[in-house]
Amino acid sequence: MRLFAAVPIPEPGRGQIARLLARLRELKWPLRLVHDHGVHLTLKFFGEVPPGRLEVIEEVVRGAVPGTGVLPLRLAEIGAFPDPRRPRIIWVGLEAPPALELLQDRLERRAEAIGFPPEGTPFRPHVTLARVREGQRLPAGALESLADEYEPAAFLASELILYESVLGRGGLRYEPRLTMELAS
Repeated sequence: MRLFAAVPIPEPGRGQIARLLARLRELKWPLRLVHDHGVHLTLKFFGEVPPGRLEVIEEVVRGAVPGTGVLPLRLAEIGAFPDPRRPRIIWVGLEAPPALELLQDRLERRAEAIGFPPEGTPFRPHVTLARVREGQRLPAGALESLADEYEPAAFLASELILYESVLGRGGLRYEPRLTMELAS
């Protein structure tokens, strides 16, 4: 099973991201878009793990949540990894309180204690929109033109979910394995 811990993006953030995805579909750039229903902020990617490890990973998630509280988040700039001039991944950044970074750090440390190495790069909260197809490029100024039609949105995140990525006939879907409320 392929697992990751993430914060789902509720309305109105989800609606704004859905509009960005619809715009990207219209542009017909060489992209693989995320599905509207799977919009989330990944905090820890566990990768492919045997089913027997699910219980211990659930304990990692349970142990990271206490004291977090509901998170006031705001969609921010549109950006790209590794950089906007040669994007491989297009994303929307998130403005967040320190509590989000603390939650991510607790997940990272608890996961490391059970054998999952840390990411190795600083945490940068974002929601992935699309991946540029292998060997393809976007038109010059692509991200700037996308940003011209975008309005950031504020929202409250109230859950942390341990998801399983499941590949099926309809493509990739995310099945919740554990849902934790972030309320204090």
